[in-house]
Amino acid sequence: MSEDPTPARTAVVLGGSHAGMLAAAALSGLAERVVVVERDVLPDGPAPRKGLPQAHHAHMLWSGGVRAVAELLPGAVEALREAGARRNPVTTDMVVMGARGWFRRWPESHHVILAGRDLLDATVRAQVLADRRVELLDGTEVLGLEGGARAVTGVRIREKGRDGSGERVLRAGLVVDATGRGSRASHWLTDLGLPAVERREVDSGLAYASRLYLAPEQARSGYPIVNVQPDPRDGRPGRAGFLLPIENGRWIVTLNGSRGGEPSAEADDFVRFAREELRHPVIGELLERAEPLTDVSYTRATRNRRHFYERMPLWPENFAVLGDALAAFNPLYGHGLAVGAQSAVLLRDVVRRHGWGAAGLSRRIQRAVARPAVAAWDLAVGQDVFYPGATEHGPTLRDRMLAAYVGRLMLTATGNGRIARRVTDVTSLERGPEVLLAPSVLVAAAVGPLKPALAGPPLTGDELKRAGLQ
Repeated sequence: MSEDPTPARTAVVLGGSHAGMLAAAALSGLAERVVVVERDVLPDGPAPRKGLPQAHHAHMLWSGGVRAVAELLPGAVEALREAGARRNPVTTDMVVMGARGWFRRWPESHHVILAGRDLLDATVRAQVLADRRVELLDGTEVLGLEGGARAVTGVRIREKGRDGSGERVLRAGLVVDATGRGSRASHWLTDLGLPAVERREVDSGLAYASRLYLAPEQARSGYPIVNVQPDPRDGRPGRAGFLLPIENGRWIVTLNGSRGGEPSAEADDFVRFAREELRHPVIGELLERAEPLTDVSYTRATRNRRHFYERMPLWPENFAVLGDALAAFNPLYGHGLAVGAQSAVLLRDVVRRHGWGAAGLSRRIQRAVARPAVAAWDLAVGQDVFYPGATEHGPTLRDRMLAAYVGRLMLTATGNGRIARRVTDVTSLERGPEVLLAPSVLVAAAVGPLKPALAGPPLTGDELKRAGLQ
């Protein structure tokens, strides 16, 4: 095995997807050299790649994540918009049926960026790799960590297509694992002699089916998000659907269902499921007038999984884990991209504050990046834990009490714009859930909605006409 001599102020980022590239941007200028190691050979532009099958499904970047991306990569959000990404105000351009009814389209409180995952990744990647301090080693496999229980000193890598003699050590003063759901970090750490990490999984059993459509000609710009959510109170499998307007006049549509209510992977059944199995047929009705562009992409990789690295009794210097490698969420809630971006900002801030190579730096990083993961985890698990079979013992008393309060808040938000704003403060990951416990919010939840329930989806006459529904 040959050794690659690199200076102590080298950062190695494992994983070249969204979180990995943003971590590289965060460390650029703090390290003398940043090396991104990626198993796939990355395309030059917005194109699919083998290691990112989830790219075929709907993605959104909540405003908390948009702000983080803009802070790390000035101009990146504008580049996304120029490439066709959509900026949709929340909840002004959202037609959402929640568990407690249709939400009104209140004045803008936050926003989301909508784009195909390939476009999002390619735009961020181009911005990061334009920095000459960042190097890309793609087509390269990570074999494990170098070092011991006290400190990580680098990674063992192998370029694809080579035999064992092509293995080498990439030395580093900091290694960041951003390899996603498939992360091997917990195994690498035990190989170094550290104890097993505490881990929790909550699996709602959701299966996802997604398809790309060309919107009707008059609905190819300025169309709202359409979302039909399940009602966990009805005792039936949870079925939901998202229609997101993205670049080039297209809609990406994701349908999902929990155990016993899964959508089919068959193209001929996609519209039927949207029209007949969801709580309202509006998405199916819209799709009947749109042109399918792809087959159906299908996945069951939707479980919530969290590693509590911040609780480890021992933690090695020079190593950190973030993004989906730290906590992976049910994609139904759309928080993975924003959490990855916010974690990269915190990575940068901790290194700036304490200094490169400071004693205990990695432990501080790990505790910091856990914060946005905790917020998104509570949002996802607080709902998923109620699906049959999601956990071994079912929801706890705390889970039930929290869900009852959140349900009351959601009902209130259907007819109270101020409470809708507080809810989106949290779902956008711009504020913590403690804002939902403010006295004024508690009183509003007790009072309930101030306006009567809507009878149907709040699409305007113009939107119905442009989509061919009127």
